[in-house]
Amino acid sequence: MQQISKRVRVLTGGAALVALGAGAFGAVSANAAAPAAAPAAAVKADAKNKNTTTGTHLTIDAATKAARAALDAAEKENQRVSVAVVDRNGNTLVTLRGDGAGPQSYESAERKAYTAVSWNAPTTELVKRLEQAPQLKDIPGTLFLGGGAPVTSKNAPIAGIGVAGAPSGDLDQKFAQAGVDALAK
Repeated sequence: MQQISKRVRVLTGGAALVALGAGAFGAVSANAAAPAAAPAAAVKADAKNKNTTTGTHLTIDAATKAARAALDAAEKENQRVSVAVVDRNGNTLVTLRGDGAGPQSYESAERKAYTAVSWNAPTTELVKRLEQAPQLKDIPGTLFLGGGAPVTSKNAPIAGIGVAGAPSGDLDQKFAQAGVDALAK
């Protein structure tokens, strides 16, 4: 039997590895290039099939206008507040922290705005509901203090404006309402 030299064995092994690697690469490439088959049970989600909705949303410009109006109303009365505007889902659109506003006012304004849009009611009214259902205050992200006002379109909530930092909820509520009123102009 003839002995194969070390050099021939290394070359043959290398060629085998190259061939094996090329085959594996080709298989992976072929799978990546193959188009995915559409699911057989796919359903079109469109207005024609009545399985989608459209909604009204406050624009960033409108949210900024409302926040600025609320902050201006507070500043006219020498109040240092923060203002937040959230969308229908409670996502923050705009926040303004007035000069000298307390550190707690930023988060409080967001939570008041979220509470107002969630219940489509001013938070001063919602505070009264706590007497009948005190567990409402335990809902995450809410704050049942005066200073939150809903923004509506066709009687449906589309945003909330929250103000925090004035010495009373009534003042915060007044400034939040100034933001809502600015959208009517």
